[in-house]
Amino acid sequence: MGRLIRGQRKGRGSIFRAHTHHRKGCPQFRHIDYAERHGYIRGVVREIIHDPGRGAPLAKVTFRNPNKFRVDHELFIAAEGMYTGQFIYSGRKATLSIGNILPIGLLPEGTVICNVEAKAADRGAIARCSGNYATIVSHNPDGHKTRVRYPSGIKKNLQSDCRAMIGLVAGGGRIDKPLLKAGRAYWRFKAKRKCWPRVRGVAMNPVDHPHGGGNHQHIGHPSTVRRDAPPGQKVGLVAARRTGRLRGSRKVAETE
Repeated sequence: MGRLIRGQRKGRGSIFRAHTHHRKGCPQFRHIDYAERHGYIRGVVREIIHDPGRGAPLAKVTFRNPNKFRVDHELFIAAEGMYTGQFIYSGRKATLSIGNILPIGLLPEGTVICNVEAKAADRGAIARCSGNYATIVSHNPDGHKTRVRYPSGIKKNLQSDCRAMIGLVAGGGRIDKPLLKAGRAYWRFKAKRKCWPRVRGVAMNPVDHPHGGGNHQHIGHPSTVRRDAPPGQKVGLVAARRTGRLRGSRKVAETE
């Protein structure tokens, strides 16, 4: 038996853990409360900050606590066009403007939204990457569902109570600029985790990888591997339904 391959070592953690020490926190909506369910609550954007390992900027927003004499500090994913000092309104009676948070059932068709809740009150799960957005497609008042187009192009029905922020996520166009040199890739992935540079399996020795060895860099056997293959063998195209180049135009599946 050979050594533990890279995929097995990643499962143990150790040097492969995420680099979270300098991260600013988990950006998410306020906990749903009476103010949001029946009216709105106003917050102020105090600061737009960078979060290491994330392409999108974050917004520090303060709200007055509705029950106690204190200020609540929230961390939101910043929408394109947000600025410090801006008033943010969160609730079902908020107006339709950039940065406000409303239930998707109250938004008109064609509205561009981001940080959408997948389930009501989960505080944001979909379209959170820099430059990403989802779109309201249609409403079904009888079933209390709203059809939303995801950033991938797929359309799904969500509960109309799910909240979303109006606008698209700031920081778009990040991947349009080429890295150009290895040093920039080094710093880019240093903020995330140990995942670069990535050595190919065929460039390794047989003891380090199932694809390693041989007088030329070749796999030497099919790169597909069964789903129940043991760890250490399970590399390549796992349980592949098909292989080869994708040919023809891409069709987005209409799933309910």
